[in-house]
Amino acid sequence: MTRDPRYDILFEPLQIGPVTAKNRFYQVPHCTGMGYLRPRMLAEMRGMKAEGGWGVVCTEYNSIHPSSDDLTHTSASLWDDSDIRAHALMTEKVHAHGALAGAELWYGGARTGNMMTREVAMDLSSLPNTAGHPFQTRAMDKTDIRNLRRWHRKAALRARDAGFDIVYVYATHTYLLSNFLSPKINTRSDEYGGSLENRVRLVRELIEETKDAVGDRCGVAVRFAADEEIGEAGVPIHGERRDMFAMLADLPDLWDINIADYSVEMGVSRFIKEAPLEPYMDFIKNQTSKPVVTVGRFTSPDTMVSQIKRGVTDLIGAARPSIADPFLPKKIEEGRLEDIRECIGCNICYSGDTLGVAIRCTQNPSMGEEWRKGWHPEEMNEKRSDASVLVIGAGPAGLEATRALGKRGYSVTLADAGKELGGRLPREAALPGMSEYIRVRDYRAQQFHKMTNVQFFLESPLTAKDVMEFGADHVAIATGAIWRKDRFDGEAFVEVVPEGAAAEVLTPDDVMDGRLPNGPALVYDEDGYYMGGVISEKIKAAGIDVTLCTPSEVVSEWAGKTSERWRIRAHLMALGIKTELAQALTSFDGKTATLACQFTDAEKQLPFSSVVMVTHRTPNDDLYHDILALAGGDAAELPFTLTRFGDCEAPAIVAAATYAGHRYARQLEEEVDVDQPLQHDRVDVGAQGRKPSKAYLDTLLLYYEEEIEGEAYFAGVADRLAEPHHKQAFQLLSEVETYTAKAMRPLIDKYGLVPRPEADLHVTGRDQAAQEISDWDALIEKMDKIFPDYIASFERLEAMAPGAEDLPGLKVATAHEVAAVEFINRERAGASDSLAPLRHFLKTGTS
Repeated sequence: MTRDPRYDILFEPLQIGPVTAKNRFYQVPHCTGMGYLRPRMLAEMRGMKAEGGWGVVCTEYNSIHPSSDDLTHTSASLWDDSDIRAHALMTEKVHAHGALAGAELWYGGARTGNMMTREVAMDLSSLPNTAGHPFQTRAMDKTDIRNLRRWHRKAALRARDAGFDIVYVYATHTYLLSNFLSPKINTRSDEYGGSLENRVRLVRELIEETKDAVGDRCGVAVRFAADEEIGEAGVPIHGERRDMFAMLADLPDLWDINIADYSVEMGVSRFIKEAPLEPYMDFIKNQTSKPVVTVGRFTSPDTMVSQIKRGVTDLIGAARPSIADPFLPKKIEEGRLEDIRECIGCNICYSGDTLGVAIRCTQNPSMGEEWRKGWHPEEMNEKRSDASVLVIGAGPAGLEATRALGKRGYSVTLADAGKELGGRLPREAALPGMSEYIRVRDYRAQQFHKMTNVQFFLESPLTAKDVMEFGADHVAIATGAIWRKDRFDGEAFVEVVPEGAAAEVLTPDDVMDGRLPNGPALVYDEDGYYMGGVISEKIKAAGIDVTLCTPSEVVSEWAGKTSERWRIRAHLMALGIKTELAQALTSFDGKTATLACQFTDAEKQLPFSSVVMVTHRTPNDDLYHDILALAGGDAAELPFTLTRFGDCEAPAIVAAATYAGHRYARQLEEEVDVDQPLQHDRVDVGAQGRKPSKAYLDTLLLYYEEEIEGEAYFAGVADRLAEPHHKQAFQLLSEVETYTAKAMRPLIDKYGLVPRPEADLHVTGRDQAAQEISDWDALIEKMDKIFPDYIASFERLEAMAPGAEDLPGLKVATAHEVAAVEFINRERAGASDSLAPLRHFLKTGTS
């Protein structure tokens, strides 16, 4: 299939300072739960997005100094040269697919407690830690500001040396730089506070200094909020932001625009729909000539095109859509819109960061598993045999298992007792605000229509006898779970209805089936995620008085991991739904609910006519056990393999179900080491380094051959020069090349690389010398333009090294370029000792 011409604008290149994005798909900086702790996992994940067609792929926030430490939220870092090597893993993979790599430089200020580094945090004044830690910042003085600027510059240089093409100044999201911009927070009385010009000063300085440091090779981006304070969603309060933006409008090479309210910018689909930032962008494009990127959980290519054509943005920024489908751009380019896995806006991806674990995704079960399990979002391992598979249960686990098995090439039959595909999905998607969850079903059902080896049957309940008679080689049970009517007291499941009492006790299954409670109703929530809130909302919408009770101190506690808890509470309050917090339901007799305080055990009685128990679930695994019973409880005696997974095995969130189904499909008939099921991404203190990459070996060989060519080139030019000093200089440069080649030769031998014959390389070098200009001043001027870039090239080679044992030879190679540049600088300045750097290198191998 070919691309629809309507979408051509999405594939137009765009200049960003000195670099060019190949298209308009821009993966903005986003957290991953990997950062500097899991660099290999991170590199493989980002590289996958580049393979999928994203024109720009950025890191998460990069700490520029140990006094900006966000653990347990895992950031990236650019503290020292080891970070260059770690980041080079990513940039190498991103560049391999023609994409640009971006690095966001970050200093947290009052948002960071520095719990790991134990460094004192700094901010513009002594502020309380805004993440809730019992610490305050040190008020920055002039020395601190100078240090910050130096740290930022050094981090920018490291980013450049790691191979990044875009470097950020991060001035939003309530971190340090945004505090300097704030008219409320910034109460300084020096040149960095007070007037608008003063409050903008530090950001301006960092933009200018970053451009000075790396702007010749890297685009400089600024992340900036278009509004000043949080208001009603979709109604911006710009404050001074228009004037502030105008002061900086054409300084950077790119503007990355967000807003003050993170719960809108990163809003869950229950409350926030596609393109929510557009109302905030009304002045941005009118005030700058530089390209602009913004986000909006864009999944519709028509919306993307509209955003660009109407001048809202130049680039389609995305975090979550790039997680749900790393190949979204390529699918649009190839005319495969039906294959796009649309983000459902559940924010399970964000929970990885809040929990301090690797990112995961409800729609894309391979997310985060690219390196440690070798999973590819668009490719499956080929089937091992012509075996047939029977999958029973068409919920999220069964759907994903069937899709992935079908893609492997197996003959798959999917059976479900229900009237429609999806299991829990269509039921939950019908609850208030949850409609986008149906995308989990719809994507997989769409794929079935492309697979002639997959068939599904609805309204087909199966017994153990039916399964035995079916004759499949493999049987997978994914029959889900049902909600319980009791609660868990921390040790055991206990009933809340006294023996003999007549009480209406319902579950979410009852409500989703259309059975509403009598009012007033109590929704008792031990689940702690979204279900308690949406069930309460559905009951309230029917005109029934409802109270939400939870043993937690907050409503929907786990939803804090997905950045929606505050909005859930505000929404329930706006609807008039009452709450009882830190209260456990101990008894309900049909008229009175007895609640016990979680801190004092003090009881209180409240009148209710019914209770809806949103507590826990029971695996629907009867069929699994019935089948086992036919073999005396020993699965090895069955004529097929028998596996249960998803909610049928261990009830959990939808993301866990799709992951379980995908894992079953990946592992079927494969040899799985249950003792070591995945690679462990950490520093191995006993290892001799990682396996060298192809790019590293290719570059090492290329640079070695260039040194051999160089010794002949410089010797050849020396023969053509008449002035003794000039001749001597190029003879020394030839010797420098020879010295460097000898230092690199052990690495060539170590990896079994085979250079071109030395005689052939010398011929090439002499041919180049014969064509070289002989005017001394012009020759030095030409070298002055070319040679400084060679230093960065060799530094990148160092960063690619698989281990520290390669670095001595590589550092000699870098030093020879530094010595040559110093010679050029002294020669241009007319210094009498211009040859000294070359002689020093030939004596010490250093610059």
